[in-house]
Amino acid sequence: MVRSLWSAASGMIAQQTNVDTIANNLANVNSTGYKTEVAEFKSLLYQDLQSKTTTANGENKPISAQVGLGVRNSSITTIFKQGPMLASESDTAFAIEGKGMFAVRGEDGVVKYTRNGDFRFSTGQGSTLVLSTSNGLPVLDSTGRAISLNTSQYAANKISVNANGQLCYPDAQNNPQPIGITIGMYQFNNPSGLEKTSDTLYIPTAASGAAMNEATNANLQKSVIRQGYLEGSGVQVVDEMVNMIVAQRAYEMNAKAITTTDSMMELANNLKR
Repeated sequence: MVRSLWSAASGMIAQQTNVDTIANNLANVNSTGYKTEVAEFKSLLYQDLQSKTTTANGENKPISAQVGLGVRNSSITTIFKQGPMLASESDTAFAIEGKGMFAVRGEDGVVKYTRNGDFRFSTGQGSTLVLSTSNGLPVLDSTGRAISLNTSQYAANKISVNANGQLCYPDAQNNPQPIGITIGMYQFNNPSGLEKTSDTLYIPTAASGAAMNEATNANLQKSVIRQGYLEGSGVQVVDEMVNMIVAQRAYEMNAKAITTTDSMMELANNLKR
């Protein structure tokens, strides 16, 4: 009966992790570019109750006698599905259609990736305009360099971006023309293997593989950039509420298993009286 105590306790711990994951999803229901996370589980070791299971005639049975020892969290997987397109009045709001991700340079110099296209032009050194995130991290172009424009040549409110990610500026006839800078788009073989950080930023790992540049890799399906839109959170509130109810009931059942085991042990102890 002690096995049931530990198995049920592991179930309660696992479901607590599940609820934590669901709560984080609900907390980010309005976070731009956020992707839903799903807690996944696996069973623990099995214990042999009988090393040799036989019938009354001494023949081996086709099914062994084993009992499980509980459950544990195996992973928290990020689901990279296309989020809803939300209209924005900002000229520097960009949404991605496809598997691509924006690249930004962190304060530590490490290149990070995101689906959050809520950018803005900020004043940089030497009278330049730098396309950056809301936290001031510079956005990188298709060559891996920060997108920087000279204020003497370009006005931020006249810059547009086409579907290919090319920055454009109006000519003498007021027709937008590419200026030779393209917003970088990068893909990963296994995006679920990316390391999650704050601000919906991701860092490549050995599991995710190296970033693949859409501008230089002809085998990748090119993503489309939509100016004036933001990609909303991938969280479905109804699904998360259902998942929370299921997790709560599972937690309650594991707690009931502990109280039932406690009652059985109390009964066994009282047999000698």
